[in-house]
Amino acid sequence: MKDKVFFNLMLILLCFVSGSSIGQSLTNNKDLVKMGASQINITPDQPVLMSGYDARKTPSTGVHDSLFASALFFSDDQNKALLISADLIGFRTSFADSIKKMISLKTGISSDNIMIVAVHNHGGPAIHTYEDKLPQANEDYIKNLEEKFVTLATNAMKDPVPFRMGIGKGVCKLNINRRAVFADGGVWLGRNLDGPCDHELDVVKFDDEQNNLIAVLLNWPCHGTASGQGNYQLTGDWPASAARHFKKLAGKNIVVTVTAGASADINPIYGPGNDFNEVEAVGYHAGNEAWKAIAQTKTSSVKSLKFIKSNLNFPGKKPGKDQFPPSSYEAGPDVEIRLTGLKVGDVVLCGISGELMTEMGMEIKKRSPYPSTIIITHCNGSSGYICTDKAFTEGGYEVKVSHLMPGIEKPLVQKCLEMIHSF
Repeated sequence: MKDKVFFNLMLILLCFVSGSSIGQSLTNNKDLVKMGASQINITPDQPVLMSGYDARKTPSTGVHDSLFASALFFSDDQNKALLISADLIGFRTSFADSIKKMISLKTGISSDNIMIVAVHNHGGPAIHTYEDKLPQANEDYIKNLEEKFVTLATNAMKDPVPFRMGIGKGVCKLNINRRAVFADGGVWLGRNLDGPCDHELDVVKFDDEQNNLIAVLLNWPCHGTASGQGNYQLTGDWPASAARHFKKLAGKNIVVTVTAGASADINPIYGPGNDFNEVEAVGYHAGNEAWKAIAQTKTSSVKSLKFIKSNLNFPGKKPGKDQFPPSSYEAGPDVEIRLTGLKVGDVVLCGISGELMTEMGMEIKKRSPYPSTIIITHCNGSSGYICTDKAFTEGGYEVKVSHLMPGIEKPLVQKCLEMIHSF
């Protein structure tokens, strides 16, 4: 009889403990950040003027590989955030604002909590990033593009689920500093083996609660210039190639969101070329390295979502005359730089609306209190080249075409770090 009473007491106790565990799990589930992911084809359906190289004056002649945009949506009980990355060269600030407003009106996400990012490939359609006047075919494409971005956002938000996240770090040495010193003493586009270059490739892995891969975010500091000015076929360059190779290794059509790190002065070691051997080679290695980076990546549930932004204005200058540093710069309009911070769990995404030199990106990552800090350039606008103080004393292409006066390096890096520390 005593054994029976003991057995019943143990059974009740086990049921109570089991019930408590289930209840705790459900409570935690409500507190978890949820996510959704989507992608959409944004390839022009007719010949368009291409962006990236001024030497191209006639429309595209075909499509080498389809262009895509992808979206990652995050939400908790209080916040919603959206990151969109597209196989395009960049976005004017006014265009990014217009897209964010349209998405906000349709979805209810605050436009302040949206990151519109370009991978900066030089084989896509011109969309007024640098061009004032464009053919009607391009204008038609831009109108259609706006509608596709709204569709992309709504699709990503349809069925968000709790997820598990982890970050893998790899090394891809297919990029190189491009600020080379030539025989005349000037600095111009070339290959500088001794120049600073960040080879780190970051991959954020997103799994569902059953550990099935949903999406990845791939970030690597490198210009999308494996294809050159003699190419007239539309291409997403190495970022699109890397996404294709990663999907092939994954064995399914997951969402692969590619972003460019601090790469104002960084090119792929292959190219610019007029066939696609260079594009596929760089993409192959970047995609493979990303796959290796997440192979042993452990994931965990995400319980926090934070967003911050800041707009800074700096003195501007007019473009220079050649590759040599002038004795003084002619003043131009002030330049706005938009900074955006998104913290998902312990991963920090630091968005910058321009082309940031690699040393500045490396400095921000080094001094960040979060080891998983990712620099995303061409985010929410196009502020042009953002050069180090040292680069201004040397001259070169980036300095010549930059719209910014010297002296931006320290205050910009400091502001980025202040924003990151505020998380």
